Amino acid sequence: MPRTVLITGASSGIGLESAIWIARRGFRVVGTVRSEEKARAVQRIAAQARARVETVLLDVTDATEGARVIDDLEPYGLVNNAGYPAAGALEDVDDDEARLALETMVVAPMRLARLALRHMRARGEGRIVTPFGGWYQAAKHALEGVTDALHVEVAGAGVHVVLVQPGGVQTRLWEGLGHQAERLRGSSFDAAYERYVALLRWMQPYMQQPASVAAVVGRAMTAFLPRARYLVGCDAQLLLLAERFVPTVVRDRVTRLVLGL
Repeated sequence: MPRTVLITGASSGIGLESAIWIARRGFRVVGTVRSEEKARAVQRIAAQARARVETVLLDVTDATEGARVIDDLEPYGLVNNAGYPAAGALEDVDDDEARLALETMVVAPMRLARLALRHMRARGEGRIVTPFGGWYQAAKHALEGVTDALHVEVAGAGVHVVLVQPGGVQTRLWEGLGHQAERLRGSSFDAAYERYVALLRWMQPYMQQPASVAAVVGRAMTAFLPRARYLVGCDAQLLLLAERFVPTVVRDRVTRLVLGL
């Protein structure tokens, strides 16, 4: 039987491209989606790409359903891709939305990993791959931290935990950020939101395609000895260098100038 790989947020973008890439390599791929309509779209696109991708309805914030899916599939591999477009200055985002962002992008991925690890430990092998304003960044930094910790904790069980860090990618997530900025209209940060959305629209043609990130996710899933961390794109490399060598006060000043803060 082929090894099973579960990919969350597989209806579009990096998740869908990763599902197709990995399925073509002989894995049984199951992608989570939020509706029957999206399930049909995934299967249609996968068939056009000559790949077989199964789907399962799952909201990753639903702990009970997540446990059921993991125990049904007993996956060899888990790709935590599902995201939430949390946009807005901290004072414009209420607690419920902040919790939903953190639940979707931090708690749920680690919960699914914890559930899958029971089966991975029993087999003595497995892979967990995590492709990475305001609460969105907070969630991703938190996910980076717990992923690094998990990498150390489960290495002795033969399970490889990999963090994939892409730069800008042309995905539907940016559409969600634009809609949220519109919803927050009337805030004291209106001008900053408009500049941010305009900047994203200007940058999108220069962002990399989801397929390039999916190929790295796929290699992380299939490599004999995967690295703990992969950077994807020149902008990801530049951001890392900036974090290491550019003083915080300079980076903050540039951000404020760009957003008009």
